[in-house]
Amino acid sequence: MGRCLALSGPLLPLALAACIPGTGQRDPVAQPPPQTVRQPLAEDVTALPSPPPAWEARRVAPDARAVSPTSYIVAAGDTLRGIAAKTGAGSEAIARANGLAPPFTIFAGQRLAIPGGRYHLVRGGQTGIAIARAYGVDWGRIVTANMLEEPFILRTGQRVLIPGEAIPRSAAERAQAFRLDIDDIITGGEPALAANTAPTRPSASSKRILPSTAAVAEPARLRGGFQWPVEGRVVRRFGPGASGERNDGIKIAVPLQTPVLAAADGVVAYVGSDIPALGGLVILRHGDGLTSVYGHAGDLLVQRGQSVKRGQRIALSGDSGAADRPELHFELRQGRTPVDPLSRLPARS
Repeated sequence: MGRCLALSGPLLPLALAACIPGTGQRDPVAQPPPQTVRQPLAEDVTALPSPPPAWEARRVAPDARAVSPTSYIVAAGDTLRGIAAKTGAGSEAIARANGLAPPFTIFAGQRLAIPGGRYHLVRGGQTGIAIARAYGVDWGRIVTANMLEEPFILRTGQRVLIPGEAIPRSAAERAQAFRLDIDDIITGGEPALAANTAPTRPSASSKRILPSTAAVAEPARLRGGFQWPVEGRVVRRFGPGASGERNDGIKIAVPLQTPVLAAADGVVAYVGSDIPALGGLVILRHGDGLTSVYGHAGDLLVQRGQSVKRGQRIALSGDSGAADRPELHFELRQGRTPVDPLSRLPARS
């Protein structure tokens, strides 16, 4: 779902990154700067001018290094990240394989098991989504294989284990094997940060357009509770439907062009129409691992990286995506888990 990569806590990347200097090398897969204005993917969705999402702006080459299981004898002056660079395995994977806990102390003469697998070296601005799509692997599988935890921001220089034995041959086949969903955006949508750098602070103005490669800081804590994003009748509830399909939120029937309001103070993590079924989409982060999702919008009124207040307009309702009537798709998530919005919204009289 910015977020941080961790083994047993959020301090692992910082603890490991601190001992590895930057290489100073230019990103070999960097793309030309994107155009500043992105046309919405859906014809029935209008949006403020903005750059493409990070996973489009910074494509990833599937150049993972295959590493055979082996062992390594620690030499004087070695660090875990340095050993990772020598062997090609991920430092987090090495730590897990050897039961190393923070502060991940190693000593000369120690024999470390080096776990085998295919490891992708994370470069500046790359996202989990772009990495997963490059290999035709579901991002959730990569999250599980690497035991990634909140807040899920990758760091440049990390080596991420890519699960599976082989990848589809062509770029088209790899793209076909990948399907973008809400969980991907929440856990894999933020670009990687350089070591010892912090995410960018949000702006209260939609006129400040952050570059795609800037990771956005989210609130630490939820302030206040949630309010209804629109007034309307709930036409579909949370959970499995009559035909067995699952709804991760609720759907609220409203007239076209109804203002959609932020359910709580937060920061815009995503705005666009990259998930066809949901059409115009806004995702807000609220702190405490809470995220809200607003789909089927016709007009998108905010920018990624913008801070918003509870009750502020973020979109206008529509019937975009797979909606068969004007309605709002509304989700709440705790971490990666969808929760019934009705359990967190005030009761209606």
